[in-house]
Order: sequence, then structure tokens, then C-alpha cells
Amino acid sequence: MSASTRLTKAFEKAELNEISFTNRDKFVIFSDSHRGKNDWGDDFAHNQLLFFHALTSYYEDGFVYIENGDGDELSENWIFENIRRAHSHIFWLMKKFHNEGRLIMIYGNHDMIRRFPSVVRRTMYKYYDDREDKEVSLFHGVRMNEAIVLKHQETGKKIFVVHGHQADFFNSYFWWLGMLTLPLWKSVFQKILGWRDPTSAAQNRWKKNKVEGHMMRWAEEHNQIIIAGHTHRSWHPVQGDPPYFNDGSCVHPRAITAIEIQNGTIALVKWWLNTKRHVSDDLGEYSKMDRVLYLDRQLMMTDKAGTPIPPIRLEDLVYPVPD
Repeated sequence: MSASTRLTKAFEKAELNEISFTNRDKFVIFSDSHRGKNDWGDDFAHNQLLFFHALTSYYEDGFVYIENGDGDELSENWIFENIRRAHSHIFWLMKKFHNEGRLIMIYGNHDMIRRFPSVVRRTMYKYYDDREDKEVSLFHGVRMNEAIVLKHQETGKKIFVVHGHQADFFNSYFWWLGMLTLPLWKSVFQKILGWRDPTSAAQNRWKKNKVEGHMMRWAEEHNQIIIAGHTHRSWHPVQGDPPYFNDGSCVHPRAITAIEIQNGTIALVKWWLNTKRHVSDDLGEYSKMDRVLYLDRQLMMTDKAGTPIPPIRLEDLVYPVPD
């Protein structure tokens, strides 16, 4: 089965339960957090505070949180409870979204074991609370999706949100092999010898380009907006490009990236630690820092010349571009 066929099947399945929304609704999409056990092998650990406070901001602003795959690193850590304990503050916040009907979860290749409802019921519905000395609810009733389709009422535009491993042959069919080999590979070959994982679209530039090429062609052929993750490379289209977006990841060295949908627009943003400055003269020149760190949100949207542009309106996402 080709990459195009796999993407089409995921889209058609998601269309059966498409989610209608209006300009009043707000969504934030993160993917590829790869939450681990908060040990040396946890790629999420250094960004956990960034993620927590960014997600808190979205919670307070009334966003729906869409976790677009590979939220938990289950290829390396087979026992989810170890991850939940290590990042209990993250799951406490996600539970608040879930309790208010504002959490949508999609599985990727690193947490594809959750495609099985029995696994979801056994590991995600509840957990044992040590303080209360009993089992309590976590994400009771949560549904794990392969993909979702959002339909914008004002324009009729559909947004296909999918992790993106469907465009990756190895990770579509042999994800289970990663669960057997990835712990050894990461602990020995990657951490000690510095070798990159050749099966990973995030670490293999050739594979990254190939996978993204499949998704861009699919968006072009179907004239369909698609938001993916998987490759860890954030992306937004500019004039003349197919309507393909990538939300990046939460394991970058100094930032996390996300896609925002609000007011009928789509924006690619990053959250990072910035340093406050204060004005030192009457002309408003920034010349001295007060050395106070703060969490900053920044648009990552530019045109082909590198000039910043505002969020893209859904109604403008037309491909091919009219003459």
C-alpha cells in the first residue's frame, strides 16, 4: 500500500466523525513530546516546564488541545505508569482539558500500541493514587484516533490532522519492531557511539525529505489542508505551496513549536525562554537587559523572502493558486 493510499484511508475514516467548528473555536496542536521517565533518555525532560506553562496558557484561554501523536515514548518505555509518575504535572493539566471535553488525542508510531482499545482502557482510563490510596480517573472514556478532520463552518474547509507516519513505510508497518530494538539502540548506539537512528524521519534527513514530500504531494493532489508531525520539522506553506503544515515537536533544544487555529486562521508558533529588556533612552532603543527570563510566544510565519507574515486565513488556502 502506497503512502498516498494510507493517508487517504486515514482521511476517509476520520471524515466519518468530522468535527465541526466556527471562528469562535480555538485549537492548539502539539505533537512529538516523546514523554519518558524523566531520566537521561527522556528527550522531553528539558522542555517539560516550557510545555507545562505554554499548555496552561492555552487552557486558560479556552483552547481545545489536540495531541497529534507520539505524546508518550512507549517504544522505549513499555510501562505507561512510569511516564505518568515522572510527568504527573503534565497529566494533571491534560486531565483538566479532558474533564472539560477539550482534549483530542491521536496516536503516532511511538505510541501506536494505543490503536488497541483494550490497551487504552487498561492504561489510560485510571491510575493508582498513592495519597488517596485508591484508583482514580485519568482519561476515562478517552478515544485514541488515527487522525481527525476539522470542518470550518464559515468556509467549508476541512483540516486533516494526522501524525504523519502513514507517509513512512517502515513506521507504518514495523512500529512494533521499534519497541523491541529502540531501547537498545538509544542506550548503546545513539547515546554512547553517537549513531543516528536510520529508521527515524526526525533523525534521517533523506527520510525526512521523502516523508514530507509524500505528504505535500497528497495535499496537492487532494487540494486538502493537512497538519502533521512525525518529522519534527515545523513547516507552513507560503504563496504557491500545497496546504501542508507541520507542528514540529516539543523536543527541540531550546523551544517547543505548535499550530494554532483560531478566528478562522492557522498559525505556526514557538514557545521559548526569552530575556526581558528595558528602554534605556528617549528614542526607545533596546540596549540593556534586566536579565529576567520569561516564557515568550513567537509567530514563526514568514514569506519566501523571510519577511514576517500574519496567520494564514483558511479561506486563502487554495491550491493551485488561481491565475
